[in-house]
Amino acid sequence: MYKKIEGIIVNEYPFEEASKIINIFTAEGIVGVIAKGSKRIKSPFFGVTSKFNYGIFNIIYKENGLSKLVDTEIIKDYRSIKKNIKKIGFVTYITELTVQVYRHESNRNIYDLYMASLDKINEDYDPAIVTSILELKLLDYLGVKPILDECYSCRQKANIVTISSYRGGLICKNCYRNEKIVSTKTINLIRMLYYVDIAKITKLDISKEVKSEIEEFINDYYNRYSGIYLKSKILLESIK
Repeated sequence: MYKKIEGIIVNEYPFEEASKIINIFTAEGIVGVIAKGSKRIKSPFFGVTSKFNYGIFNIIYKENGLSKLVDTEIIKDYRSIKKNIKKIGFVTYITELTVQVYRHESNRNIYDLYMASLDKINEDYDPAIVTSILELKLLDYLGVKPILDECYSCRQKANIVTISSYRGGLICKNCYRNEKIVSTKTINLIRMLYYVDIAKITKLDISKEVKSEIEEFINDYYNRYSGIYLKSKILLESIK
């Protein structure tokens, strides 16, 4: 059955001598496709079946197996990302993370969040902050969202003094038990980043110190509650 799908290549693997398998992330899910002969320079699939190419793919669809690529039209190749090693590091990580989360909870919103994040990084917004926003939002789909609107223990909204990954969210002065204090600005920004619409961001201007506190909280939170450990995260830390 012939089918037209629109999406982005998130993985590519060698297959046989001259072909490869590509995974295309679409609004409806992830589709595995064989691109016959795509490793040959003269192939019409050479280049267009590279990772992070977004386009329309005509395939012979196979529901319980690998589909076959017929032709493709690339809409966006995310050139700004591919020319920058730092951006590649961040995008490789958020791609692996997003695919993992999507396999856990197949929700269309995850695809939309990923594509919006990719666009912002391609447009030269700070990839570290964009990554932090996406990480915070994906916690919802893992079922481990931190408590960001009230104290984790007594549920009061006033007198918040810090945020703790160990406690799972905000802490007020009455429930504080020697947890590490982070700045009020960091607490407010974590909340703002969680609620912001990535696609509508027009400015990201955050100090190095606050950005470091945000990343420390998110990294520790993922380590404690997500159960996700990615090789691309180690690579990203070395690039950073």
